[in-house]
Amino acid sequence: MLRRLPPLNALRVFDVAARCDSLTQAAQELCISQGAVSRHVQLLEEWLGLKLFVRQRHGIALTADGIAFRRIVGDSLGQIEQGTRQLQRRTDARRLRIKLPPTFAIKWLVPRLAHFHARHPELDVQITTSHQHADFNREDIDISIQARPHTSDALDEEELFGEVLVPVCAPTLLQGDPSLRLPADLANHVLLCSLNRPNDWPAWLQAAGLTQIDGNQGLKFENAALAYQAAANGLGVTIGLEAFVEQDLAAGLLVAPFTLRVRTDGAYFMAHASDRPVPEAVRLFQAWVREEAAAMRRV
Repeated sequence: MLRRLPPLNALRVFDVAARCDSLTQAAQELCISQGAVSRHVQLLEEWLGLKLFVRQRHGIALTADGIAFRRIVGDSLGQIEQGTRQLQRRTDARRLRIKLPPTFAIKWLVPRLAHFHARHPELDVQITTSHQHADFNREDIDISIQARPHTSDALDEEELFGEVLVPVCAPTLLQGDPSLRLPADLANHVLLCSLNRPNDWPAWLQAAGLTQIDGNQGLKFENAALAYQAAANGLGVTIGLEAFVEQDLAAGLLVAPFTLRVRTDGAYFMAHASDRPVPEAVRLFQAWVREEAAAMRRV
């Protein structure tokens, strides 16, 4: 059965006008014209068949019926507002907003995310990716994961794991010509890398004693995940982070032609805002990420 209710927009306008005792002030607060306020009030009065306001020289005043109706409307809108806030708090408690670099999301988090969802199906996980570091004061995020050389004094963060560089390629590249048996053979192959990590190839090549090879020549991609895919498709050899290629190596999609691993000064850190209470959803995610990072380090 349909409820027989007055026009809801008119009720809201009436509530504000009754509080302000002024159509002009009500219009300013509602960001509408004074004429629109008058039309809403008139519509409500016609619907009720009652006079709610009397016009005075300096504003408006509620009639006896208007005073009674304001009490009814005020109580009802207050209950709606309170109930809405309670529901929003429950929704906010279930929401987990995460910001992290694209390759971390694609190659590390997403393959493991089913485990977290199975453990906490009540949480609404929202993921955004960016190479820009998180700004908790300006962005609607609860937790971030980001790469940096060291911890930041401005954030409450913890290190997850360091960066270990390893060249990888498709298995078919090892069987073709030119040869790819020694690090020096890289001079005859296309080098793939991420635009956001221009120092990875030079760092590995220097550690291998191959300073004559230009690590900045070759094909460059917006992020490392694209470079990994290009390598899996046989386009060339990419320089990967061991944490991000381990599953592709285990599956045989990629191979590491050389044993040399090179550790950088960088690491991945998990952070949250330090100037506010830590929500339960963030605590649950932090605990799970710590477990996954620890399990990866034990392998």
